[in-house]
Formats: sequence, structure tokens, C-alpha cells
Amino acid sequence: MKLTRTIFHITTRREWERALGQREYRAQSLEREGFIHCSTPSQILAVAEAFFSGHRGLVLLCIDPARLTSPLFYEGPEDYSYGYFPHVYGPVNLEAVSAVLPFDPGPDGRFHLPEGVPK
Repeated sequence: MKLTRTIFHITTRREWERALGQREYRAQSLEREGFIHCSTPSQILAVAEAFFSGHRGLVLLCIDPARLTSPLFYEGPEDYSYGYFPHVYGPVNLEAVSAVLPFDPGPDGRFHLPEGVPK
């Protein structure tokens, strides 16, 4: 299934800067699992709390699926309460990244959606 609404990926500013030099973004999961984990707007905070708690120097990549050159599939167990997750099966071409937003946790240690990201 390919949808055109924005999907999101959490990474470090350092990894994003590396991608700029390489002209594509490749998460470690691409090599390990064969795809890059992404989220829908409603999944971002749960993913951030589960996998990035205590981390700083993070950014949120806003990805336009219509501009991706790698295949995108929505996958996951049917009984999972967060629904299907978008997975990109290949590198993310830089042209597909419509914005890069700072995404550090707030003073309370919790993540909050950046302004402009739908809830």
C-alpha cells in the first residue's frame, strides 16, 4: 500500500548530516533488517519514548512518500494497537525529505510533537 501523506523517521542530527554528504539517508536498520523504520504522525511519540528516551541531538525527518525512489510498505501485526508502520525498503533519497525538525525531549524528559506535525 502506498499513501501520499507525510511519514516520519527519528534519527540523530549527526546521521542526517552524514546523509547530506552521501546524497541519501541510510539507517542502520536498512543493513540489519532490510528497511528503514518510519512512523505515521500518531506513532511518533510512542516510538520516541520506546527507543529514544534519554537521547539528545535528535531530528525528525518529514518524508513525502510520493517522492521516495525506494519502495514503501505499511506492515505490522494486525492486532498491534499502533497500527501498521511505514517501512522504506531502500535508502531515502534527499528529495523525499520535505523538512528536518529538531526533536529533542522537553525539560520534563518527554517528547512532544514539533509544531506543524499533525496529532
